[in-house]
Amino acid sequence: MKKPVRKDLAMTGEVTLTGKILPIGGVKEKTLAARRSDVKTIIFPSANRRDFDELLPNVKEGLDVHFVDDYSQIFELAFGYEENENK
Repeated sequence: MKKPVRKDLAMTGEVTLTGKILPIGGVKEKTLAARRSDVKTIIFPSANRRDFDELLPNVKEGLDVHFVDDYSQIFELAFGYEENENK
């Protein structure tokens, strides 16, 4: 594609061969690390929404968090930004 991924994007987890996104551990630690790295957008597996919701509001503040359960959702978030910004 020769198209860069967004610079303010962080994602973690595993993708199965069928494109399913598996849950992760350490949501709090990964969220804090993203904040320290000036990341504005985080992609987490949908199965971890509850873990993220339990974090204190000051930990989640200023972050644009997306919860996905299929690779196609990640692809759009990572590479579809130019197309959306031009609309």
